[in-house]
Amino acid sequence: MGIKSVKKSITKRLRVTRRGKVLRRAMALGHAKANKNTVQKKRKKAHRTLGVGITKQLQQYL
Repeated sequence: MGIKSVKKSITKRLRVTRRGKVLRRAMALGHAKANKNTVQKKRKKAHRTLGVGITKQLQQYL
């Protein structure tokens, strides 16, 4: 059996911290920033943590 490779699509979108939390980007900040106010844009810059159930499902791909 070969080496298990990590799915590239998941590594581009998610990041695992040292303590094992899985972080994702906030949605709706790719374009059309002129229609959003400053508070919305600042809030969207921060990464969000994924829930425990989804994190357990993703462990097989990470």
